[in-house]
Amino acid sequence: MKTADIDYRDGSLTCRGFLAYDETKAGRRPGVLVVHEAFGLGKHAMDRAKMLAGLGYVAFAADMFGERMQVTELPKAIEIITDLLGNPPKLLARAGAALEVLRQRPEVDAARLGGIGFCFGGSTVLQLARSGADLKGVVSFHGALSTKAPAKAGSVKAGILACTGADDPMIPADQVVAFEEEMRAAKADWQVIQYGNTLHSFTNPEADGSLNPAILYNEKTDKRSWAAMRDFFQEKFGA
Repeated sequence: MKTADIDYRDGSLTCRGFLAYDETKAGRRPGVLVVHEAFGLGKHAMDRAKMLAGLGYVAFAADMFGERMQVTELPKAIEIITDLLGNPPKLLARAGAALEVLRQRPEVDAARLGGIGFCFGGSTVLQLARSGADLKGVVSFHGALSTKAPAKAGSVKAGILACTGADDPMIPADQVVAFEEEMRAAKADWQVIQYGNTLHSFTNPEADGSLNPAILYNEKTDKRSWAAMRDFFQEKFGA
């Protein structure tokens, strides 16, 4: 497997993303953007990029904070992501810069692009879909489903899969209902899977409840949601 750090820019901000793909595979293949959780681009998102490469995709993990900054304190992480999520044009420009890196890769079939994201990253890929980004599909894992810029009818090109914990207090039932209503009004191709006995950050083995009791890994839900993503992308990208 080939992996590499790649520097790119969003305006004056230097970002350092992480690329992963199978260099022994011939021909262009689908590309998947990976967007990290609230603490910055680190091991979790890069591991997922390598897992996607193992499935035959080209994966590029975005650096949404710049300079590959990683945050250790939850209040600081919330401050950073609140600024981005509260300013959809800024968020989309930051994500779009990373998506363009992926689109331009010689290994990538630019007509078959997708995105996945975790927590903050899940919200980010959903916002890309809402904006009408030219993607085949996006998958949100434990990402907030609310938005400052809801989708407009007919604008969503990407299929959407939202995987969420049924017991996640950060994504309560009324937020799920509002998202479903938004997707119906937008006439989008969407799915929501709610996993029972599951809290926030269910895909991250480092989520042990120490930061917040509601931030807790769930191995069963992690495996189930990843399998759902695999099926989703097989449908969207083709065999």
